Amino acid sequence: MSEPRVLRIPDMALVVLVGASGSGKSTFARTHFAPTQVLSSDAFRAMVADDENDQSATTAAFEALHVVAGKRLAAGRITVVDATSVQREARVPLVALAREHDVLPVAIVLDVPEAVCRQRNEARTDRTFGPHVIRRQRGELHRSLRALAKEGFRRVHVLRSVEEVDAARIEIEPLLNDRRTETGPFDVIGDVHGCRGELEDLLTTLGYDLVRDEEGRAVGAHHPAGRRAVFVGDLVDRGPDTPGVLRLVMGMVAGGDALCVCGNHEQKLVRALSGRTVQVTHGLAESLSQLSGQSEEFRAAVREFCDGLVSHYVLDGGRLVVAHAGLPERFHRRASGRVRSLALYGDTTGETDEYGLPVRYPWANDYRGAATVLYGHTPTPQVEWVNGTMCLDTGVVFGGKLTALRYPEREVVAVVAQQVWYEPKRPLAPPPAARAPARAPDVLDIADVTGKRMIATAHHGTITVRAEQAAAALEVMSRFAVDPRWLLYLPPTMAPTATSTRDGLLEHPAEAFAGFRAAGVPLVVCEEKHMGSRAVVLVCRDDAVGAQRFGMPGPGTVVTRTGRPFFPPALTAQLLERVLAAVTAAGLWDELDTGWLLLDAELLPWSAKAGGLIRDQYAAVGAAAGAALSASGAALAAAAARGIDVADLMAGMTARAAGATAFREAYRRYCWPTDGLAGVQLAPFQVLAAEGATFHTRAHDWHLAVADRLHEAGTELFRRTASLVVDTTDEASVAAGTTWWEDLTGAGGEGMVVKPLANLTREGRRLVQPGVKVRGPEYLRLIYGPEYAAPANLERLRGRGLGVKRALALREYALGLEALERLAAGEPLWRVHECVFAVLALESEPVDPRL
Repeated sequence: MSEPRVLRIPDMALVVLVGASGSGKSTFARTHFAPTQVLSSDAFRAMVADDENDQSATTAAFEALHVVAGKRLAAGRITVVDATSVQREARVPLVALAREHDVLPVAIVLDVPEAVCRQRNEARTDRTFGPHVIRRQRGELHRSLRALAKEGFRRVHVLRSVEEVDAARIEIEPLLNDRRTETGPFDVIGDVHGCRGELEDLLTTLGYDLVRDEEGRAVGAHHPAGRRAVFVGDLVDRGPDTPGVLRLVMGMVAGGDALCVCGNHEQKLVRALSGRTVQVTHGLAESLSQLSGQSEEFRAAVREFCDGLVSHYVLDGGRLVVAHAGLPERFHRRASGRVRSLALYGDTTGETDEYGLPVRYPWANDYRGAATVLYGHTPTPQVEWVNGTMCLDTGVVFGGKLTALRYPEREVVAVVAQQVWYEPKRPLAPPPAARAPARAPDVLDIADVTGKRMIATAHHGTITVRAEQAAAALEVMSRFAVDPRWLLYLPPTMAPTATSTRDGLLEHPAEAFAGFRAAGVPLVVCEEKHMGSRAVVLVCRDDAVGAQRFGMPGPGTVVTRTGRPFFPPALTAQLLERVLAAVTAAGLWDELDTGWLLLDAELLPWSAKAGGLIRDQYAAVGAAAGAALSASGAALAAAAARGIDVADLMAGMTARAAGATAFREAYRRYCWPTDGLAGVQLAPFQVLAAEGATFHTRAHDWHLAVADRLHEAGTELFRRTASLVVDTTDEASVAAGTTWWEDLTGAGGEGMVVKPLANLTREGRRLVQPGVKVRGPEYLRLIYGPEYAAPANLERLRGRGLGVKRALALREYALGLEALERLAAGEPLWRVHECVFAVLALESEPVDPRL
C-alpha cells in the first residue's frame, strides 16, 4: 500500500479534478470534500437535460456550472469541479474564473492506468462509449501535464495509481496572508527606505530593545511586553544604509518579533539581484551599491528574504490589514497576481502629474470596510485617518518623519529624519485626491445608510437591516435629527419581564429575578424607573473640544431616543452649561482623561417632551371617559329611581369610572409645570463613552456612583436614581427586592429596571438581556387602557408574545455597543452612523409598541 500523501489545498481555492472517465474523480470528490463543495458536470447535465449522460447538453451544463462556481468563489468558498477537464479549452475558463475572483486554481490529476478506467466504465450500464474514448482522454491528459502550471494552476498534484489515489489525504491550509489568529498588539511602521538610524530611533521610542552583534550592528529588536512590529514594505532604496535596515528587519522577522509585507522597491530589488534587466532608478542604484560591499552570503539572504515577502497580511481576526499600497476590502482575504499588484503598486488613473509620476486612484475615499487598513507607498507630511485607513509613509528619506501606529491603541508615534537623504521628485505634500471628500454639516452619504445593510457587530454577530427599514430611518434623520456630527448613539428598546400570572398583575419582579437566575446571573441591580423621556447627553469640556473632535464648535447636544433635539438651541446651551458645571465639579474630566462625555439619562417631567401627546391622547381619553361615564351614571340612577333593576350595570359603570379616574391620576402624576429649564430634571444612569473609552464593562454600581456625584454637584438639575442590589439565588434578597418594587409602585412610581450588576453579560456565547422593565399596575393602566385590569382583559393580555421584542432589544443593544466602541476607537463618523441609523431603522419592526 502506498504511503499517505498529503495534498495541500489553499483556502478558498478552485480545485479542478483532471482525469479520464473512470479514473475515480467523483469517488475522490465524495471522499475528501463536502457534497456542497463539489460541482459535477454530470449533475449539471442532469439539471438542464434530465439526463447526466446527454452530451448534447454539455455546453449548457458548463455554462450553469461556471455561474454557480463564480457565486461560490465570490463568497470565498472552496469549490471543486468534477469533470474530465483533460482538454486545455475546458480548463482555460476555469482558470480565468479563479483569476476573476482572486483565488488560487489547483489541479488534482488522477492518472490511473487505462485498464482500470476501461474496467470501471464497462461496469456502468449507463455508459455506452468505447475504449477509444478513454484512450483519447488519457492522451490529451498526458499532453497537458507539463503545461498545467503554465496555464495558471498554482499547485498541481498528480496521483499516478489507484493506490496513490486511495492513500491521498486533503489538507486545507490558510493563505500565506491569513494571520487572523495573531491578535497583537502591533506597531505598524511606515516606509523606511534605508534610513537605519531613524528606524533604530523609532524602535527605541516604541519600547523595543535592540539586539546587536559583535560589531555593534543592530541585528534584531525585541519588545519586553511582547509587541510585534509590522513593516509596510519599502525597506530599501534611496536611504544611506539599506543593508543595515535589512539586517535589522530580517533579524526581527526571524526572531518572531516582526512581520513584513512586500513593497514595490523590494520587488524590483529581487529582480535586480536575480540578474534580470531592470531600470536602475528611484534609488535602486544606492541599494545595489551598498549591497555590493556585503558578503555574497548576505546578498543571497536578502534576495531570499525579499522574494518570500507576501503581498499583505490580514491580522487580528480580520480587523487589521497591512498592505504596502493599501487594499480595497474585496481583496483582503484573496490571493492572485492582481491582488499582489494592487497591494504593491496601488491602482492608477492612467494619468501622470506635472512631475511625470502616476496619479493614483484614491481608493481610501471609497473604502467602507470593517477592517482597519494601514499602508504606505505615497509619502505625505502628516498621517490622517480616511475612512478607517491610514497611510504611514511620512517621507523619512525625504527629510520628513518615520511613523508608526500602535495597534489596537491607534496611537501615532514618529521620529524626525536626521537629514534629507534623497531629494524627492515631487514635493512632500499630501496629494489632494488622497483626502476624504468634505461633507456639508447636515448631509450624510446616502450610500452609507440606505439599502439592505449587513452590519457586523462584536457582540451579536451580523445584524441585517432591510431596505425599507433603512428608508424609514433616513426619513426621520433627514427631517428631524440634530446635526449628524453630534449624533453618536441612540439607546436600544427595552423588553419587559416575563408575564406574571399573579392575580391582578401583568408584571412582577419575581419573573425578572427568576429569568436572570436561569441565565446564570446571580447579582442584579434594581433601578428606579423614572417616568420621563429617554435622553442622550453629549457634553464637551469647551467649544474647542467639540470643534476638534466632532467638527462642531459648541458645548454638545441633548437628543431624544430618535435623535431629535429636546429643546431649542438657546435652551439646549443653558442645559449643557449646567451639565458641564456638574461634570467639572465632580472631577470627571481628569478622572476619565477626556474632553467630552456621553451620558444615558432620563429627562423629566414626561410633559416636558410629551405635552402634545398627553393633551391629545391621554387627557382626551380621560376627559371623554369622565363625561361619558358621568352621563351614564346619571341615566342609570334615574332608571333605578323608577324601580328598574340596573344593579349589575351600575356596578360595571362604577368600576369603569374608577378605572378612568385612576387613568387620569396616573398620567397627571408624571406631569408638572416647567418654565424654560425651571422644573426640568435629568436623571443619568449610565456613562456611555469618553475619549478613547467605553464603559459597558464596568458594573452598574460604578455608573450609579458617578450619577450620584453629578447629583451632588448639580442638585437642582440632576435627580438621583434609587437602586437596590439583589442576589437572585437568595430568597431573602429576592423578597427585599420585591418589597422595594411594591413600595415604589405603591407610592405612584412607574416601576423599576432590573439589570445584571456586572453590566455586559453573556450566557455562554449569547448576550444576556441588558435589562428588563418591571412596571407597576397603575403605570400599565396608561399603556393598556383604563380597564386593562378587568379579569377578562388581563387574561387576554397575558397572551402577549415577548419573543420578538426581546430579540429586537438584543439586536439594538449590540448595535449601540458597536457604535460606542467604534466611536471610542476613533473610527470614521460613517462607521458610527451605520450603527446609529440601524438602531432607528429596527424600530420600524412590527412589534407591539405597548411592550
